[in-house]
Amino acid sequence: MDLSAFLNKVAIWTIPALFAITLHEVAHGWMARFFGDRTAEMLGRLSLNPLRHIDPIGTVVVPGILLIVGGPLIGWAKPVPVATSALRHPRRAMVCVALAGPLANLAMALIWCAVLAGIVRVNGNQTLITWIAFMCQAGIMVNVVLAIFNLLPIPPLDGGRVLAGLLPPRWGRRLEKIEPVGLFLVLGLSVMRMLDWLFEPAFRVVGRVVVAFLGSSA
Repeated sequence: MDLSAFLNKVAIWTIPALFAITLHEVAHGWMARFFGDRTAEMLGRLSLNPLRHIDPIGTVVVPGILLIVGGPLIGWAKPVPVATSALRHPRRAMVCVALAGPLANLAMALIWCAVLAGIVRVNGNQTLITWIAFMCQAGIMVNVVLAIFNLLPIPPLDGGRVLAGLLPPRWGRRLEKIEPVGLFLVLGLSVMRMLDWLFEPAFRVVGRVVVAFLGSSA
């Protein structure tokens, strides 16, 4: 990849990606607190400061590699700790805690849509407006991709935890045993572009939404 093109991508994608990953984890912590577990709160992990959530590999190295190879921008932050024993109705609560992250990403995608709809109607510095518009498009894309990625039913992804919580306890425990290799499996499939069938429909939908907003500003 050309260095200037790479740096341009970094300038556009960094803020949306950091907040997508940060708010995803904070949403887990908020939901856990709702069900009675204050572990994340006591450790200062309910903060919106991205520095409290950055994982060197998941937040920097993996997204950087995917930007270079042109894959979907996927990453993760340091997982928010959840004490299952402190939760009310632990199995049901864990399903809700797991779903909170992807739902937060979908909510953020809608917020980026609203910002894009507004910024394209603003008169001002065209360079700044264009940069913000591209950032909005990146924010929509990264949040939709993270929501879909995390809903894959493979532990330790959120979808795997949801499935484990919905299955009978015996089968749920068996599913959880693949957690140590589950993330590497999914990342390998992503880097090899074997998950494109899953992301391409989302890309098309997001593209149509963006075009609709840009077209309505003309």
